[in-house]
Amino acid sequence: MEYGKKIVTPIEGAGGNLFAALPAPGPEEALATLLDAGPVRIERIVSHGHASPPGFWYDQPDGEWVVLLQGAAEIEFADGAAPRRLAPGDWLDLPPHARHRVAWTDPDRPTVWLAVHYRAAAGGGD
Repeated sequence: MEYGKKIVTPIEGAGGNLFAALPAPGPEEALATLLDAGPVRIERIVSHGHASPPGFWYDQPDGEWVVLLQGAAEIEFADGAAPRRLAPGDWLDLPPHARHRVAWTDPDRPTVWLAVHYRAAAGGGD
């Protein structure tokens, strides 16, 4: 799932502000786990002009629902679907193994994402 090294910071407590204590720009995205409870994991991701390396595709065993809260980004899909340019409030539901990559994030301001990772239901459905 991961490419390179991400800065992972646990956030303690039962509440907080998603825009508080945003990390300074660095060589990698900053990922903070807000909740890890059974089949659901919620993360705050902060990007500063980061993108997936050329040729790299996420291929995750779990689904991921992601909403862009601040900044801008573009997601590309390995299946040839049109790239999606995201602005604040835009969200995507990426099913398990939906190969995708981050093509671009705003280099001039922090891009803040909220990602909800979830396990697919047993039996797989359709």
